[in-house]
Amino acid sequence: MSVLLTRDFLVSLFAAGVRMSIPIMLPALGEIYAERSGILNINLEGQMLMGAFASFIVGHYSGSVVLALLAGALAGMLQALLMATACIQWKTQHVVIGIVLNMFALGFTSFWYRVVFGVTIAPPMANVSGGVSTPVPLLSNIPVLGEILFSQHFLFYIAIALVIVSRFVFNRTFFGLKIRSAGEYPLAAETMGVNICRTRYLSMMICGVLAGLGGTFLSVLSLNRFVDNITASRGFIALAIVIFGRWKPLPVFFSSLLFGTMDAFQLRLQSVGLNVPYHLLLMLPYLLTVLVMIMTSKNSKSPAALGTNYNREAMTDT
Repeated sequence: MSVLLTRDFLVSLFAAGVRMSIPIMLPALGEIYAERSGILNINLEGQMLMGAFASFIVGHYSGSVVLALLAGALAGMLQALLMATACIQWKTQHVVIGIVLNMFALGFTSFWYRVVFGVTIAPPMANVSGGVSTPVPLLSNIPVLGEILFSQHFLFYIAIALVIVSRFVFNRTFFGLKIRSAGEYPLAAETMGVNICRTRYLSMMICGVLAGLGGTFLSVLSLNRFVDNITASRGFIALAIVIFGRWKPLPVFFSSLLFGTMDAFQLRLQSVGLNVPYHLLLMLPYLLTVLVMIMTSKNSKSPAALGTNYNREAMTDT
């Protein structure tokens, strides 16, 4: 077990942890927008699945990583708009419709995958060359730190930029103020001229785009193929991370790194031949999710109107 303490092992572990955090980090950042606007987006898993499937189809037939990314983002956004319409226009219960849409996405992607490719023993490849790392000049030459942080996929650098931009948006812009007010006290916000429905739609669109990109990373840029339930509950882990990070971009970013590193750690424990059933190692990231939820759920303060449908007439009468 001394191999676990070597420099090469630790560097490869943390580098892999950063890489494996990307499909969690992007949806979690998007979920901040959705939840802070007041929509409890349980459908995050379904948005990732739709993005993974659409990007794989487009990537397989076009061979273009750009078109695959666009298709994944668009598919995630459309699924998010369906969730938003159900919550905003039809006034459905957020958790119920989210679960229903997750089941719909799982069935839809599995069915149409077999329609397009048939039942095959070896899954077809996406035929897209975009999963390689993109070292940052000069910074990637820094010992240890450069290998871990600055020799990653370009989506990781985009995620860093999104964290910075999102932090600025929520704290320094009128749009961020509108999102926060829509999730805290929508009636008061509307009296100040904020269009609650439009704000929530826009927030869900942002969430869907980022969730779709998270799914795209899994199917096209990481595995280069699509399989049933490829997201493997990463959408639910992202939901837990948002709570753990207290709906703030920077804590959510570091929480995603923690979960990604745990996922990488269990894979490496399997590779070194640890005499433990691999099923127990596979459950480590999910066990961490449960423990985090237990420790943080009591002290976390969600947006006051989270999961509440906005009905101006009913609120005015009360």
